[in-house]
Amino acid sequence: MLAYAGSKTTTKESTVMDQKATNVHWHDGEISKSDRETSLNQKGVTLWFTGLSGSGKSTVAVAVENALAARGQLCYRLDGDNVRLGINKNLGFSAEDRTENIRRIGEISKLFVDAGVIVLSSFISPYANDRDTVRSIHNESRYHFIEIYVDCSLEAAESRDPKGLYKKARAGEIKNFTGIDDPYEAPIKPEIHLHSDKMSIDDEVGVIITYLESHGILQTR
Repeated sequence: MLAYAGSKTTTKESTVMDQKATNVHWHDGEISKSDRETSLNQKGVTLWFTGLSGSGKSTVAVAVENALAARGQLCYRLDGDNVRLGINKNLGFSAEDRTENIRRIGEISKLFVDAGVIVLSSFISPYANDRDTVRSIHNESRYHFIEIYVDCSLEAAESRDPKGLYKKARAGEIKNFTGIDDPYEAPIKPEIHLHSDKMSIDDEVGVIITYLESHGILQTR
């Protein structure tokens, strides 16, 4: 039995989005999502990696991408910096801009799922309502959404500090930095909960692949 995103509910506040453009309608093509999935021999799904900066989100997402590619699965990884260098280059790091950043990424992820692709979306996404919005975007079309909480203590994440961002935040050079002067709202019931400061990368990848197999998204090997 496949686990659809609709297995969880979202708050009303997280799903409201004004439609500014009028006289626009969704147009379905003659090739369906099911047709594309059959052609690719896989199920489209969004794997949403969330956690503190330095928690290991990108590291495990890259490792899972490699594992999926080795199995012949079509996948694509969405990275926070890459997205902000392109479609979201006009957004900063205020609460409002972070919300819009995540909403846009959620819509992009949904399009990948519609194409039958396994999309790995790796973003801090610190606010629960924003993550619920992304889940709701998938719920509307009964598309698969799997929230993966890459849990790591602030101390461990800060000790890694691969980009030197914590050091700059502590020095006051970066404002509204998650975990320092802006909150991170940890997921309450993620589909997958990893402890990156206690698990090996191989173990983390194994947990994710096993979940995908056990829920019928990947064929068991």
